[in-house]
Amino acid sequence: MSAEVKQNRRSQPAPSPAADEQEGIGALRCPGVVLFGRGVSSALGRLVGQYGERVLVCTGPALATGPHVAHVVTTLREAGLTVSVLDAAAPELPLDVVSQAVGEARSLRPDCLVGLGGGSCLDLAKLVSLGLTTDEPFESFYGERKVEHPVKPVIGVPTTAGTGSEVTPVAVVTDPRQEIKVGISSEHLIPRAAVCDPALTLGAPPTVTAHAGIDALAHAIEAFTAKPRSSWADAEDRVFVGKNLLSDPLALAAVSRIAPHLQDAICDSPAARKEVLEGSLCAALAFGTAGTAAAHALQYPLGTRTKTPHGLGTGILLPYVMRFHREVRAAELGAIAQAMGCEEHSADAAIDAVVELGHSIGLPRSLAELGLSRDELPSLADQALGITRLVSNNPRTLDRDGALSILEAAWYGDVKRIPAYGAV
Repeated sequence: MSAEVKQNRRSQPAPSPAADEQEGIGALRCPGVVLFGRGVSSALGRLVGQYGERVLVCTGPALATGPHVAHVVTTLREAGLTVSVLDAAAPELPLDVVSQAVGEARSLRPDCLVGLGGGSCLDLAKLVSLGLTTDEPFESFYGERKVEHPVKPVIGVPTTAGTGSEVTPVAVVTDPRQEIKVGISSEHLIPRAAVCDPALTLGAPPTVTAHAGIDALAHAIEAFTAKPRSSWADAEDRVFVGKNLLSDPLALAAVSRIAPHLQDAICDSPAARKEVLEGSLCAALAFGTAGTAAAHALQYPLGTRTKTPHGLGTGILLPYVMRFHREVRAAELGAIAQAMGCEEHSADAAIDAVVELGHSIGLPRSLAELGLSRDELPSLADQALGITRLVSNNPRTLDRDGALSILEAAWYGDVKRIPAYGAV
């Protein structure tokens, strides 16, 4: 980051600039218990024991033989619980992997599931918990509020600081028939508890840390700039209800923790790991209610087309989406610049700081570097516009021309290619 950004300094988050337009509306949906801090994973046995004796730990093959899974399994067994480990999680979580995992889990008859790992592990636990309570195909639950019944209890234990799935109502799966990642969103998918122990994030690979961390920053910024709803009646039928008085402070707190510390977290600094995990948690609590918008909508088809990690795509797209919103969210972007530690509290300073942070952690400078052809951009825009739960959350109306302007600027790697709002 440039000298304009003060490193390793936590800025005090500014109050929400959009409080007046929200008319006092506030909403927050989250687990009943959220524990944060070094060593809190030792409480897992007591938490899980509230739901029965049989627990299934959902994780990935790379983690299954490592110290974090061994620690959690030992903690649970010392509490007198019967523990099974399902190491089926895979990157971008294919649908067939989830379906097979549900079949294996049925024979184990767990009372509770623990999702241990990154986003795919946490989402696997959520989806297995759903699959254990229904015979309906997962496709019938795509979208918002299609899950209308309680699922098996889930405890979320992240080992990366990024997706925040340990506290959110969303699980994402890659469906090959859809040619795009799809989300299942329901309050019933919110874990009963989240246990966020920074010690469990130590040793995460640098690239994983970088992509997860910039994704968490995107969660915070998109939640803070999302379209607000003018009344609760306008919001109550949605899972994502837009920016509001309760999500805004959490989003800014997340920015102030992630931006100054992400580079040090990549180098495995314990202090920085704690800051970024705290930021990821705050961002997830914010977007789990407020929602995300264009950067995530555009990433879904982009990630599927290029076979690249989710956080990499959202990280590349984020400053271009901020530029697209520049005129309609100038005050919010100025507050983000302040939370990032920029000397100048302006929209342009925030956009430039996000661009520089992405470069400093090794993100590609353009979509073209992902091997994407410019001719593919229109179809990506069309697919993204179909993700209405995210597109409708955008503060500026996102039509095909707007989506294409974002993608083309990102393909060239030039944020200033996006024209000012209202320009011809």
